[in-house]
Formats: sequence, C-alpha cells, structure tokens
Amino acid sequence: MSRALRILIVDDDALVRGGLSMMLDGVDGISVAGEAADGDEVAAAVDRHTPDVVLMDLCMKRVDGIAATRKVRARPHAPEVIVLTTFDSDENILHALRAGAGGFLLKDTAPPEIVDAIRKVAVGDPILSPRITRRLMDRAATQAGTYEQARASLETLSPREHEVVVAVSEGRSNAEIAARLYMSVPTVKAHISSILTKLTLDNRTQIALLAHDAGLA
Repeated sequence: MSRALRILIVDDDALVRGGLSMMLDGVDGISVAGEAADGDEVAAAVDRHTPDVVLMDLCMKRVDGIAATRKVRARPHAPEVIVLTTFDSDENILHALRAGAGGFLLKDTAPPEIVDAIRKVAVGDPILSPRITRRLMDRAATQAGTYEQARASLETLSPREHEVVVAVSEGRSNAEIAARLYMSVPTVKAHISSILTKLTLDNRTQIALLAHDAGLA
C-alpha cells in the first residue's frame, strides 16, 4: 500500500491500548487511527476512523471480541481483524477465526512479530502465533462440523480450485501457490476469490480450516 496502514486498537485496558499505540505509532508505514474500549464501540469506531486492520481483545465487559469481530467482518469493505489476547484456549482460537479474524496472536508476542502480522494480514495472509498453530489444526475438525459436510462443500469447487485450497491449507503464499501450480499470481487471487464466494467463507484462514475438516491437510 502506498499510504500508511490505519490501525484501530480495541481493548478494555487503557494501559494496553496506550502501550500498543506508542509502539505502533513509531513504526514506518503504520498509523494508529483510533481506539475503542469495548466491543460495542467497534462499529462506530470503524465508521469514524476507517481502519485497515483492527487489533481486537477477546474478553471485554459488554461485548466480547468474537461477537465484535463477527459484526465487523460482516460489513461491506470490512477491515481485517487480528485478535490479540492472553487467552489461547482452542475454543477461543476457533471461534475467533470462524468469526472472520485473519490472525490470532497472544499479548506476549514480540513487537516486531505484531508489526509483521499487521502487514501480512492487511494483504490477506493469515497469521497465528506459532505455538498455537499445531494444536489448532489438531482440533479443527472436531469443532467445525462433520468430515462429510466439509467434503461435500469442497465438491462444489473445480479441480484447479481444489488444488489451490490444498496449497492454502499448507500455509503457502500467493506467489508460492503460483509457482507450484504453474499459474500467475493474479490467477491465484482470482481462484481464491472464487473459492471464498462458492464456499461463503470470509478469508484464507477459513479455507484452511475447511480443508483440515475435510482431511486434506
């Protein structure tokens, strides 16, 4: 992006909001556009500040981060969401990703990794804290419905789209998928867009979860 990425920080702890704001405002190419202190303030804050990425706490007093993420991601031209929390239970991770979050990080993640996650999620690359990724994938199928339902959903895709789903589930970038499947990056993006539409999914992370439900990865 040619302009700075606009970030909205959502957390009910003023010290956390202040710390994140100080850290991110000093990073080249990133600007903290605004803050919200609870999930019920997010919609108005998004309207007011038009962020590219929302950093979302999970546990807040009035509306939790999962409900707030679901509402944000249902909006037209929705910003991306990264959940930033101290609570890494399997249920929290899966609920957040299925609500549309493009990333899930723990609050003890190193600042450079948070910055890297913001930049990647802003362009559609999902990010998870490394130490929770394996556990998440081991549990994904038990949380997301039956194996048969996932397989039936994937049967609506073309053979080429099916190959792209497998590559996405392996965590490959668009460039890596293009090289592996002998197609251009714009073609990969077109396939991913078609997959999201056909499967009524929100982002690449949900494609990967569906692939794991179906036993493809």
